[in-house]
Amino acid sequence: MKKDKTYRMTFDEKARQIVGELSLEEKVSLMAGNIDATSMKESEIMELVLGTEEGAHYNVKPYEAGGLPDKGVPPMKFADGPRGVVCGNNQTTCFPVSMARGATFNPALEEEIGHAIGQEVRAFGGNLFAGVCINLPYNPGWGRSQETYGEETYQIGRMGASLVKGVQSEDIMACVKHYAFNDMENARFKVSVTCDQRTEQEVYLPHFKDCVDAGCASIMSSYNRYNGVQCGHHKYLLSQVLKKEWDFDGFVMSDFCWGVLDTVEAANGGQDMEMLWTQFFGPRLVQAVKDGFVPESRIDDAAVRIVRTILAFDKDHKEYDMSVVGSKEHIDLAKRAAEEAITLVKNKNVLPLDKGIKKLAVVGKLADANVIGDQGSSWVRPPYVKTPLQGIKEAVPSAEILYSDGADLDEVKKIAAEADAVIYVVGYNHDDEGEFISSDTTDNYTGSIGGDRKKGLGLHDEDVKLLQETGSINEKSVVVLIGGNMIMMTDWIDKVNSVLMAYYPGMEGGTALAEIIFGDVNPSGKLPFVVPYKEEDLPKVDWEATDQYYEYYHGYTRLDKNNVKPLIPYGFGLSYTTFKISDPSVAVEGDELVAKVTVANTGGRDGGEVVQLYAGFENSAVDRPVRQLRGFEKVFLKAGESKVVTVKTPLEKLKYYNPVERKWVLEKMEYPIYLGSSEALEDLVKTQITL
Repeated sequence: MKKDKTYRMTFDEKARQIVGELSLEEKVSLMAGNIDATSMKESEIMELVLGTEEGAHYNVKPYEAGGLPDKGVPPMKFADGPRGVVCGNNQTTCFPVSMARGATFNPALEEEIGHAIGQEVRAFGGNLFAGVCINLPYNPGWGRSQETYGEETYQIGRMGASLVKGVQSEDIMACVKHYAFNDMENARFKVSVTCDQRTEQEVYLPHFKDCVDAGCASIMSSYNRYNGVQCGHHKYLLSQVLKKEWDFDGFVMSDFCWGVLDTVEAANGGQDMEMLWTQFFGPRLVQAVKDGFVPESRIDDAAVRIVRTILAFDKDHKEYDMSVVGSKEHIDLAKRAAEEAITLVKNKNVLPLDKGIKKLAVVGKLADANVIGDQGSSWVRPPYVKTPLQGIKEAVPSAEILYSDGADLDEVKKIAAEADAVIYVVGYNHDDEGEFISSDTTDNYTGSIGGDRKKGLGLHDEDVKLLQETGSINEKSVVVLIGGNMIMMTDWIDKVNSVLMAYYPGMEGGTALAEIIFGDVNPSGKLPFVVPYKEEDLPKVDWEATDQYYEYYHGYTRLDKNNVKPLIPYGFGLSYTTFKISDPSVAVEGDELVAKVTVANTGGRDGGEVVQLYAGFENSAVDRPVRQLRGFEKVFLKAGESKVVTVKTPLEKLKYYNPVERKWVLEKMEYPIYLGSSEALEDLVKTQITL
C-alpha cells in the first residue's frame, strides 16, 4: 500500500486519541533517542552507540527512539544510508553512491534501488531509512557530495523523490536530510550560511519540497546554522516553511548528537525528535513545559506527528528475513546501477578495448582498492567488493596484466610502452573526502579522515604528474576517475585519449567498469555536474568559515551567466553508438509543460540516451539563469531504432520567487525550450512557447 500523506492522515484520529491519554512525561519520551545521555559517561554512551560485540560499529543495529509498546506505539528504528543499509557486517548490498546514481538520470532505477534498500532495512528490524540525502553542493569540494545526486536542484529533487517512493513502498519510513544548507563538512558544526531569499527558495529548498510532495515520512535537520540560527532550532525553516507552507505531516528529527543544543529553542522551533540520544529533551523538556517555556500544545503536536507516522507504517507492514540482504537480485541491481552511472567523458578511438588484448597495463593504487566511498555514517559493509583490477582480470582472463601502483614513474613508462593499452585508475578515497567528525568531538564515531577537499578540486599532485609524464606514451590510454564529485581535468586531459568517470561505483563497480571498458555494456551515464577549465570559475568557499554567503549562481548556471565555456558541460556523456535528436515540439497540457522530440540511434550498437529539457529565461524581466534543466527522460534504443520521446515538467518549475510579494510568479513571455544530450548549445535543438 502507498503510505503517503493521504493514507497516513487516516491514523490522525487514532494518534490523537493515544496522545490524549498520555502523561506529559510519556509524550516527551516519544521525542528522543532511547539512550539517556544526561547521566552517563561518554565512554558508556559510545558503547551503546557503537556496540560492544565483535564487528561493532556505528549503526550496526537499528537505533531506537521513543515508542510506548504498552500503548500500542512501537519505537522508531533508524537505519542509515544512502548507498545501502549501514547495519550489519559483510552482509548488506553496497550500491553506487548517490552521485553515481544521479549520473544515471534514471528515476525509475532509483525507485527500484529504494525497494531493495527498504527490504534490507526491514530484514534488520528497522522501520526508518535515513539515507535520502539531497543537499546541493554549492562547490564540488564539499566532502559529502558523494551522498547527493548532483549540482542541479531539479535533478536532485526528481531522484530523491524516487528513492522516497521506493523505500516507502516497502513500508519503511524515508527520512530526507539534511535540512537545510548543509554543504560544508569541516565547518558544519559552526558555520552560519546566509543567502538572499530567491537563492533560498529557488536553489536550496525546492528539492526538499519535491521529497515532501512525494510523501516522505521524516525530515532530518542539519548541524549548521542558517542566518545565525541553528537549523535544528529554526522556527522559520521547520515550522513556517516545512510544516505550514509545505503542509508536511511527518516528523522532524535532529541530526545526531549535536543537532540540538538548546531545549527551549529546539522544541519551540519545531524540532520533534532529538537523535540519537536524550540530552536536551527528556527530563529537561518536561521541566521546560512545567516552567512555561514550552507550551504543551507543541509537545502534543510533536507526539501526534510521531505516533501518526509510525502507526501508518506499522499497519500491515511487509516482512522480510535476512535472505533479501545482499541477495543476488539486489547485487545485480547494484551492478546495473553502476553500468548506467559510469560516464564516458572522452574517447578518441580507444574504447571499447578488444577482449582479445594480449598485454594490458593497469596503473594506480586505486585499481586494487575497495573504492566504494567514504567511511563515515554512510559506510556500508558488503560481503565483498569487486575492485577495478579484479573486474579487469576477470573480463580478460587470457591477457597478461601488468600492474603498477603508479609510484615508480620509470616502471609505468616501461609497462605503458610495452602494453597494448593502459588503464589508469586515479582519484580519491575515504581519506580524501567524506564525512568529517574531528577527534575533539568524539573518538571512534567513524573510520574516516574525510572532510572537504580543502586543497583543491584536482587530482593529487603525484597523479597529475603520472598522467602528464606517461599518459601519451601509449595511444590506447584510458583514465578512470574515482571520486564523489567533479574532478578537475585541465592539467592532463590532453595527455590521454579516453576518460571514464566511475564515481564510487559500489560493490560490483569493478565488474561494471570492465564491462564498459571491453564493450559488454554501452555507457549511458551523464555528468550531474559541470567540469570547468579553472576552479576560479566556481564559487569560492572557505571550508573553515563561521560565516559563508551563498550566491544565486553556482555550477553550470554560473558559467553560463558569466559567458564562460566549460571543459565538459553539465549533462554530458558519450556512448559507443551515436544519437540524433530532432523535431522538437512543446505544448501546455493542464499544469504541465510537455515537450516531444524524435531520438534516433544512428550507430551500430544498442544504447541509452538521456533527453534533457532546458528552459531558457533570456526574455525574463528579472535576473534568471540563461537556461536551466527542467526535465529529463532516459531512453534505450536498438541500433537503428527511432522513437518519439516525451519530456514533461510541471509549470511550477518555470516560476521564479518574488521576495517582495512572497509568492511564486510564472512570467508571461516567450520561453525558449532546448532539448538534447547535454547543457551545451551544440548538443541541443531549440523550440519555444509563449506562456
